[in-house]
Amino acid sequence: MKLSEIAQLLNAEVLVNGDLEIEIEKVAASDLMSDVLAFGEEGSLLITGLATPQCVRTAGVVGIPAVIIVRNREIMPETIRVAQLNGVRLLRTKMGMFEACGILYSKGVKPIKKF
Repeated sequence: MKLSEIAQLLNAEVLVNGDLEIEIEKVAASDLMSDVLAFGEEGSLLITGLATPQCVRTAGVVGIPAVIIVRNREIMPETIRVAQLNGVRLLRTKMGMFEACGILYSKGVKPIKKF
């Protein structure tokens, strides 16, 4: 599924734009960046409640091209700056993590296997 379609499904606000026409097949949902580092998969989408620069840095290390922050968290300016510098697409939704993941799963987006 295209990231642009995911953004529409989750009514997500795009904070740092890149190419939203990238294909996303898998999702990792976690607030523990150590889990994302250990089990994340390149090319997947990260859904998290963390709005700190660390979530974007972690995504960059793993090769995750996009991060969606849930629960309408206030985003630190440094988080936006890090996303811009690392080429990570950053979005925000008012939905909670459970609801966002449920919607994507019902539309055929798969969880990464190891989570």
